[in-house]
Amino acid sequence: MGMKVTILTVGKIKDKYLQLGIEEFTKRLSRFCKLEFIEIKDEAIAEKASEKDLEIIREKEANAILMKLPESAFTIIMDINGQQLSSTELAKKINDITTYGSSHLVFIIGGSVGLADCVKSKADLKLSFSKMTFPHQLFKLMLMEQLYRSFKINANESYHK
Repeated sequence: MGMKVTILTVGKIKDKYLQLGIEEFTKRLSRFCKLEFIEIKDEAIAEKASEKDLEIIREKEANAILMKLPESAFTIIMDINGQQLSSTELAKKINDITTYGSSHLVFIIGGSVGLADCVKSKADLKLSFSKMTFPHQLFKLMLMEQLYRSFKINANESYHK
């Protein structure tokens, strides 16, 4: 199994139901890839944080992300303004990247204040699941489900619609 997927997130998963879902998809994905999780500590946000305070938080989180970012991996950041792909298109994109590019994919999910520009500039692909905003904790589970769906599609295995 030559494929490696790293999911780099800001913050820990606190809700048990999300942890259980992530554990389930971790098991399912183990057939298709070596999965690695890197969690960066999320910075505390004051209730009345100014835009300058939020920028400082983004920069602190960015420094931690960049220190953990693998060098030769194909880096995909989750960004509301990124490219929207169908599940089939995502599967094809993953297949193309791993066939013609890198065997290591890194997905970055920012914290509740988003990602700093210096992290966004490292992206080989900016990907959006929707124009809607999702809690970053829930999003990790959603990403894992779509990765599993992509691997199933690429293996020509059926997966419920």
